Amino acid sequence: MQIQEKNGCVIFLMGATAVGKTKLAIELAQYFPCDIINVDSMMVYRGLDIGTAKPTIEEQKKAPHRLIDVCEPWEYYSVARFCVDAKREISDSLSRQRIPLLVGGTMMYFDRLINGLHHLPPTDSKIRKQLSYDLEMHGLAHLYKQLTEVDTETALRVHANDAQRIMRALEVYQATGKPLSSYLKGTKPEQPSYHIVHLALLPKDRTTLRQCISDRFDQMLEQGFISEVKRCLDNPHIHDNLPAMRAVGYRQIWQYLCGEIKKTEMREKAITATCRFAKRQETWLRHWPDLHVVQKETALAFISKLREFRNLELRNKPRRY
Repeated sequence: MQIQEKNGCVIFLMGATAVGKTKLAIELAQYFPCDIINVDSMMVYRGLDIGTAKPTIEEQKKAPHRLIDVCEPWEYYSVARFCVDAKREISDSLSRQRIPLLVGGTMMYFDRLINGLHHLPPTDSKIRKQLSYDLEMHGLAHLYKQLTEVDTETALRVHANDAQRIMRALEVYQATGKPLSSYLKGTKPEQPSYHIVHLALLPKDRTTLRQCISDRFDQMLEQGFISEVKRCLDNPHIHDNLPAMRAVGYRQIWQYLCGEIKKTEMREKAITATCRFAKRQETWLRHWPDLHVVQKETALAFISKLREFRNLELRNKPRRY
């Protein structure tokens, strides 16, 4: 992989949840001219601070983060909107001869920035409103069944609990009469012109990661995570089928507040769901091309080596550091 300065250099800092990506990004921003750009689909929501492990106000003063707190929890933030927002921030950063440092664990967002988006029909507010009503009246299982009948290929690809993607697929079909899967077979747009250094911060082992996840969730509870979800529950604009409330941790606490599960069960379910999420993130990264896997302790040294090359060339093959 060769990186030429004239085309710009962008760093992807990816990794499983709870491995310390945000903290490392803040450290990197102290040493190098980096602009941190959030790539976490939950940190975009205002008011969801504790459960998303969002950087504190003090941390954001130290190292500002872009694409944090850009929409309300009852809004839908799509991968298409992310790509538009992220490309804008990347272009702005590169224009000032700085290094965009994209940090997060939403692997689909990273993937679409690299491989591009398909050209899909625009959203239809009337159809979306009707689907939201159907969701509230009949439940997500009803919508998923509809999807299996009109677009089996997409239904097999998305999870039965993924309200956002199920509704989007139905919206496309109802607006055009064509299944979403037919659009996904088209030609992809041009890939990014800038060069990307792909870094993955991964845990030493699964046992260590589970302990980190467990400790972090307990810390979130101490910081007021339950109260944060309670505010959402009390907000008439927010319901439990919104993407923001389907996130791990939020979903389980919502169930606890509604009396569906006990507190001890809530804690165990949230930790287990987070571990499963981390495993899916690692699966993405296992097949990621040109990936450099680094440990937190050696990441700064690795980035320093990149800056030693005047034209930012990385000549070695991907390896573990």
